[in-house]
Amino acid sequence: MQKEKTSFLSTTPPLVTVTRGDDPYENAFKALSALKLPPLAGKRILLKPNAGRLVPACSGITTHPSVVAAAIDFFRQFSPSEILLGESPILGVRALDALEKAGMSEIARGRGVQLVDLDEGPAFELPVPRGKLLHSLRVCGPIREVDYLVSIPVMKTHMHTVVSLSIKNMKGVLWRREKARLHQLEYPALPPGQGKALDVAIADMAEVLRPDLALIDGTIGLEGLGPSEGEPKKANLVVASLDCLAADAVAAFLMGFEPASIPHLRMAAERGLGTIDLDRIKILPPEYRLFQQSFAPPPKKISIQYPDVTVHDCNSCSACLSTTLLFLRRYLPEVPKSLFQDGKLILGIGKDIKDPPPGIVLIGNCTAAHKEAGIYIPGCPPIASSILLRLKEKADQK
Repeated sequence: MQKEKTSFLSTTPPLVTVTRGDDPYENAFKALSALKLPPLAGKRILLKPNAGRLVPACSGITTHPSVVAAAIDFFRQFSPSEILLGESPILGVRALDALEKAGMSEIARGRGVQLVDLDEGPAFELPVPRGKLLHSLRVCGPIREVDYLVSIPVMKTHMHTVVSLSIKNMKGVLWRREKARLHQLEYPALPPGQGKALDVAIADMAEVLRPDLALIDGTIGLEGLGPSEGEPKKANLVVASLDCLAADAVAAFLMGFEPASIPHLRMAAERGLGTIDLDRIKILPPEYRLFQQSFAPPPKKISIQYPDVTVHDCNSCSACLSTTLLFLRRYLPEVPKSLFQDGKLILGIGKDIKDPPPGIVLIGNCTAAHKEAGIYIPGCPPIASSILLRLKEKADQK
């Protein structure tokens, strides 16, 4: 885990490798093989994939199992004392269940790699001396027991951060509810398009909690309503680098986004944590620009996808946002029409809702301050089916 600041003004450009092809194992192994790693003999290596939800493999939501397999086989060449595969999922999901569902447990067991629930055991406080919003972070205990940390995210879009890549994936080593706390912080308003409190918090996190190596899986990414309700995007790409910020910048470009338009990446670069200027990064192969895809960006409002729904999303966390999207996708047709106002169902999520309209459906514990204004559904997060059940009960009472 990198704790020292990397100079933005370094005269040696960071190296980022990009591979493309139909075989995700070959892509990942080839991308890693082009990097010059430090001595790892006798070291404990933690592979941190994206497995934060109970979804099957190849959905675009979790890391492709073949990319994980390639990473394990690659690092075994360096004679580490141990390779671990660990995750701390969203609230309500057990890490070992998520790894099993995503097809990673079988890969790990077949190679003698230990599976780790990062939430087990006590957390530790990690100071953030230069934080603008965070003064410390509660981090999963096993993190301080490893020597080398590899972030293996999926290349996907995100409703709150535009993209979710190797730096954002490090939220998955924050202990339990600490992940949600990053969505609940307040920060002076930034100019339109310049980011939000969550972006500042992620940049703060990057000050002290950066992976030693980024391996970004673009085999099957996710576009649109990320991080969990978008559409799979087959890109057949893998990006690797010892510089996670440079890797994220290249991956964002390959997804069709200007790196400087991603607030948390821009903020990290402005703090001197690295560069997102592609002209200052050594990118192989030189023709990498030909690999660029066009990922559909996340909609600015959920209502774009559901014209008969208005969602007041005021700094919600990924857990409540995902629950809301799942509820809409599965159960919207079953919601009693008597709860619609002027043809629209009005939902509210997030801690910063102000002046909610009467009759609003408030989802999650963070909305409790306004529960008298409408229909309050507690939970952190509530289950999607419980939202429908509560709404039907409310309609029957009318």
